[in-house]
Amino acid sequence: MTTPDPKSKLLDAALDHVAFDGWSKATFDAAIEDCGVEPALAHSVCPRGAVDLAVAFHKRGDGEMVTRFETEEVSDLRYSEKVAALVRFRLEACTDKEAVRRGTTLFSLPQYAGIGAELIWGTCDAIWNALGDSSEDFNWYTKRATLSGVYGSTVLYWLGDDSEDHAATWAFLDRRIENVMQFEKAKAQFKASPFGKLVQGPLSALEKIKKPGASHDMPGVWRGES
Repeated sequence: MTTPDPKSKLLDAALDHVAFDGWSKATFDAAIEDCGVEPALAHSVCPRGAVDLAVAFHKRGDGEMVTRFETEEVSDLRYSEKVAALVRFRLEACTDKEAVRRGTTLFSLPQYAGIGAELIWGTCDAIWNALGDSSEDFNWYTKRATLSGVYGSTVLYWLGDDSEDHAATWAFLDRRIENVMQFEKAKAQFKASPFGKLVQGPLSALEKIKKPGASHDMPGVWRGES
């Protein structure tokens, strides 16, 4: 049996206190005392204290999402349904809703907003990577930016959802993804129009920011579906 690393031990201990004290110094100090990690080591692996534990909590959820997706049978799902499944798996990995709520509050503070945005981007990047996306052109950014909006709004809806098995959240998620699909169809029609073809030249210059050898296997933000 693998021994948990110090940060994991601290995180596990901190979750007993987050509901009461948030991701705060009080929670961090209590976690150190509860799990027996030496204070010097705790501050070494978490120089920002509880903020680093909140980051670790979020990334743990990303890992659990990917692991579940790799073991679930999803081959019969349409592409957009796989995206929805991954978002759902990510939220269902959050067994402690209050810890998520406290994290949302923490990362809405001006000094930590950049970290919060980076974490959401990382979650969406993990989702696209799980789906096999390896593009590095302009579409790499638009895919993740679009999904970040969907994911962020779904998390906020989920936090206030008290419906059975979060059925209202999953319906909300499906509507958001359907809206994106409609946008993608409109974007494809625009690209095929005379004006759309006219602007393709300038836009193609943006794709030169990609790394050498970038894949172009997945056009558009979402793969089109009928």
